[in-house]
Amino acid sequence: MANEKIKQIVSTAVPLNVDNVDTDQIIPARFLKATTREGFGDNLFRDWRYDSNNEKVTSFPLNNPLYSGKILVAGKNFGCGSSREHAAWAVKDYGFAAVISSMFADIFKNNALNTALLPVQVSELFLDLLFNAIDKNPATEISIDLEKQQITVNGVSETFPISGYKKECLMNGYDDVDYLISLKEKIVEFEQKRV
Repeated sequence: MANEKIKQIVSTAVPLNVDNVDTDQIIPARFLKATTREGFGDNLFRDWRYDSNNEKVTSFPLNNPLYSGKILVAGKNFGCGSSREHAAWAVKDYGFAAVISSMFADIFKNNALNTALLPVQVSELFLDLLFNAIDKNPATEISIDLEKQQITVNGVSETFPISGYKKECLMNGYDDVDYLISLKEKIVEFEQKRV
């Protein structure tokens, strides 16, 4: 299944300045009944976005009209807890193209990459800079350049790590199968040389 190509993301952001957000907070277990990726965004951070009467919690950033955009800026250790891939699906299905944090749980990070959701790991200093910039001006735009592996806000930049394989997949809109198909000619050539 081909994905949308990601080369550059320029957007405002929604701040979630909370550390150790686990996958059950991202998408509570009671919503894991679907077998496709669609619809999980409706319940992203469900127990934080809504109170016990199913009313929106106005103080929660995703419910605050000041904040919008394709980027979620989250506290340290985002996506810890269980290995459910539904957490990455929910973030992507809600409309986010990237999540920025100073640390990701490895399984969440891999699930995000497999879902074409870009996890951008920055230093704690740069993460503080992002939160401060958004706090001062919610209309602040963040630029993420995947090719250069660089993130920029208010003229300040930092590079971020990503596996070369996943970078190529994201930039070309490949999932793992698409990547193998893209190598078809090289595979055929290799096989012909072996005969």
